[in-house]
Amino acid sequence: MDLFKDLLDFNILDAIDILLVAFLLYYVYKLIRGTVAINIFIGIVIFYLFFLLVDALQMRMLSTILGGFMSVGIIALIVVFQPEIRKFLLMIGSTNFGQKNGILKHFKFLSNSVSSNATNADAIVDACVKMGSTKTGALLVLERNNNLDFLVETGDEMNIKVTQPILESIFFKNSPLHDGAIIIANNVIKATRVILPVTNKKDIPDRFGLRHRAAIGITEKTDAIAVVVSEESGQISYVNNGEFVLFSNTQELKEKVKADLT
Repeated sequence: MDLFKDLLDFNILDAIDILLVAFLLYYVYKLIRGTVAINIFIGIVIFYLFFLLVDALQMRMLSTILGGFMSVGIIALIVVFQPEIRKFLLMIGSTNFGQKNGILKHFKFLSNSVSSNATNADAIVDACVKMGSTKTGALLVLERNNNLDFLVETGDEMNIKVTQPILESIFFKNSPLHDGAIIIANNVIKATRVILPVTNKKDIPDRFGLRHRAAIGITEKTDAIAVVVSEESGQISYVNNGEFVLFSNTQELKEKVKADLT
């Protein structure tokens, strides 16, 4: 009878509460998916369910011991999930509130005009195809909403308009600028020889080297996207949100990059 009464008391705030919790859990899963942290998270859930079971059975001694661990659990969670918490806060704090449609661009149905990134995706992809034909390794990071100025100081600051010849000359094997990544924002090369954070994922195939791991790392920690040209095979890889994005041809890759920059 009490359960039926509780169901009758269900209101719109309860529905919003459930949706927000589901949304939060979804993003927590996205942050730790494919990392060692997912196993730790599962272990914590199992530990908490065991604690609830012990408490329900009124096993006082075991409940007291487990409760002691639970009381300091928040500190342990901060230490264990420090990279994931940092990424989550970075995604929130790096949102450009001053830019027109900076928030609304994530909800296109709320806005009739959506600002777009001016980066020339055609020139970038064409340059990567050309470099791939000569097996010239390259790593290009395209800035979106999260500002990547904190990475610029690890390399050489630039202010060069993006063109296909410029990109090819930067990654030419004898060029002093070819090592490391370049950062592109609004069709301008902001920096070259940039050092990127490398992913901690354990399930990446051995055929992918340091460039690919760096591309995954930066797209895990920010909302940037990355295009990688393999020096060994000449294959082009597209990375978004810490995952390889599949494409069947050059035109499809261009369309994906343009769509993600919008």
